[in-house]
Amino acid sequence: MKDLLRKRVLVTGGAGFVGSHLCDRLLEQGHDVICVDNFFTGRKANIAHLAGDPFFEVIRHDVCLPLYVEVDEIYNLACPASPVHYQHDPVQTTKTSVHGAINMLGLAKRTGARILQASTSEVYGDPEIHPQPESYWGRVNPIGRRSCYDEGKRCAETLFFDYRRQYGLPIKVARIFNTYGPRMHPQDGRVVSNFIMQALSAEPITLYGNGQQTRSFCYVDDLVDGLIRLMASPDEVTGPINLGNPNEFTIRELAERVIAQTSSESEICFEPLPEDDPRQRQPDVAHAQKILGWNATTELAEGLPKTIDYFQSLLEQSQSKATL
Repeated sequence: MKDLLRKRVLVTGGAGFVGSHLCDRLLEQGHDVICVDNFFTGRKANIAHLAGDPFFEVIRHDVCLPLYVEVDEIYNLACPASPVHYQHDPVQTTKTSVHGAINMLGLAKRTGARILQASTSEVYGDPEIHPQPESYWGRVNPIGRRSCYDEGKRCAETLFFDYRRQYGLPIKVARIFNTYGPRMHPQDGRVVSNFIMQALSAEPITLYGNGQQTRSFCYVDDLVDGLIRLMASPDEVTGPINLGNPNEFTIRELAERVIAQTSSESEICFEPLPEDDPRQRQPDVAHAQKILGWNATTELAEGLPKTIDYFQSLLEQSQSKATL
């Protein structure tokens, strides 16, 4: 009976932070999983534990190029998601979002697969509405340093809905808010990983602006649950649907929590606010609650220690190799 329910699932960006956790969960559910990654930000270490699983395979591939495989479902997660990485090569970032969406939508059209787009809360830009509902069209600078990611994801959403209207493709669009947890890239420049690495290294904790800008932090296990629920929802449920933890924290409060939980002697220092950095970010998750029966259940007090433990183990491994 299990083989009858087994699906062939493609996860682009599958060696990344979120993608690797999604691969884990899909394998646990009994599916065949194809992980596609060009390893620009994805890490082999994130999926090394899956190497011996007969139902898991890895393809090194850039989604900017067409891919020919036979699948039942596609989770399109491929794209650098942190400012440090997506601003490193902004042209390639836009190509990954746009060309990648076109290629994966073409694959879904050919195979008849359901396809889910991992979009982002960044489509809302620096919002005038708080918290942000899916009906809000956003306030995005189309020519700024962050635009390669923001506008690339917005264009990808457009493509998904045009494929739905023009070809009847079964699509799903998830707007992902700040997510954290084990397997985050230690140099991704995101606020959680930055603060933890700085605290564990006894370096100053860098806050931009006055630290009063807010974010909402969703633990990766909760996000993966939301993605899988969205993929399994009826065809008429297309999204976009916000997935995130609605509990809001100031960046300064996060820094203070990290310092306390790492017993760090790090001091807080302040730097100018980066261009177009949003002042507020909080999801309205009413649709996810109503349509998917989904809520983020892991609060920061529970998820942050697990994330700190992960980064501590990375530092210990690095120090151990340095002494050999």
